[in-house]
Amino acid sequence: MEEIVSTVQAWVAWLEEQPYLYALVAVTVLVLLALISNWVTKHVLLAGLTRGLRQTRLGQDHLFEESRVITRLSNVVPALVLSSGVVLIPHLPDFVVTVVRNVATAFIILSVALAVANFLTILNRLYERRPDAAMKPIKGYVQVVKIVIYVIAVLLIVATLIDRSPVILLSGLGAMAAVLMLVFQDTLLSLVASMQITSNDIIRVGDWVEMPGLSADGDVIDISLHVVKVQNWDKTITTIPTRRFIDTAFKNWRGMQQAGGRRMMREIMIDQQSIRFLSNDELEHLQRFSLLNDYIKKKHDELSEWNHELEGSGADTINSRRMTNIGTFRAYISQYLKHHPGIHQELFMLVRQLAPTADGLPLQVYGFTNDTAWAVYEGIQSDIFDHLFAIIPEFGLRVYQHPSGVDMREVGAALAASQQVEKEQKKDLEELDKEESENEDSDNDNADNEESSQKKAAQRTNAAPESGDSA
Repeated sequence: MEEIVSTVQAWVAWLEEQPYLYALVAVTVLVLLALISNWVTKHVLLAGLTRGLRQTRLGQDHLFEESRVITRLSNVVPALVLSSGVVLIPHLPDFVVTVVRNVATAFIILSVALAVANFLTILNRLYERRPDAAMKPIKGYVQVVKIVIYVIAVLLIVATLIDRSPVILLSGLGAMAAVLMLVFQDTLLSLVASMQITSNDIIRVGDWVEMPGLSADGDVIDISLHVVKVQNWDKTITTIPTRRFIDTAFKNWRGMQQAGGRRMMREIMIDQQSIRFLSNDELEHLQRFSLLNDYIKKKHDELSEWNHELEGSGADTINSRRMTNIGTFRAYISQYLKHHPGIHQELFMLVRQLAPTADGLPLQVYGFTNDTAWAVYEGIQSDIFDHLFAIIPEFGLRVYQHPSGVDMREVGAALAASQQVEKEQKKDLEELDKEESENEDSDNDNADNEESSQKKAAQRTNAAPESGDSA
């Protein structure tokens, strides 16, 4: 053992006589120590700490593993070994020691800054799990803090690398304020917009927003400092600058979702030529509808009273009031909506006539469904109008529709059939005229023959007496 110690001492003494070789060996040993410390930190300490965190509720969520906070902090250990050990190596030039220490210190600052930024990301993700996180997102503020951390880290790294005090760099920032304002213009505008969005509760994650000018129509899936991401209904993603939600008009459908009702507003185009008064037989027919019993009775009493007063005043009966099929159908729709299970009865409801057009009389149905889900809403609306279109003929009304190809073919076929009938009728008339003409000619011939026979008979009668006289 003494021989080994003496041999090592002899080698050290010999190396001390060779300063450059001694420094090279010392640097090699320092690098090996840094690598060993890095391996021990990540494979022993970090692995043990990770296993310990997995036993906790937070560690089971794998947030720390995904964010790599501990991994980035572990990079500080080998940098500290290099920064501290390089000073102990003799025969190294001062500038080499300074460069190694400054680079190691800058690396430590960068690792700590990245670790803190990742830790802020963890805090934001934990906050987003709260029920009220969508109402008050903090992602924009977290990004602002990250920017501040990165700016400070850059200043410290630059000051460390050039071996100057950070105060000297900060003193020069005053002259660069205008440049910094220009560089960070978008960031500052986005920061102000994010604060206004959060404080005024303009949009939340999960809101349905509609911004036609930017081709956005869908749900908000992310609100960050600079952009808001909207997933459209066709599953495309529209990225919108955050400040555009302050200076550009857009529609937020959150109020509809909170109210629990989705608006239904659609028109039925009625053929105006089918609008008329109802006869007594038709009123009796419509009284079979349970939804119209009260309306018809009330309306009948109202009109009877009016007409009775009209008769007493001696006015013409043309001024009397009568029930129309369009008014009765409008009342039927109102009662149908009031009794429909898919209509929100506490929200506004209306059935009205709009101004007549060349395409018919618009009869508008306005109301709210009690379910805001798109598929359910469309199903309720379609079910209502399926029924209305099918029952319109019961009121003697027709839905207006522009003539289609089938209609034109039917009209053409009817016209051709009509022309064929006219031709046949004309042919029959011609044949009838011909027969009548032939009959007239035959009658004339018979009359002539009869007249000739009568003349001959008269001649024979006259001739007989003359022959007697001569005898």
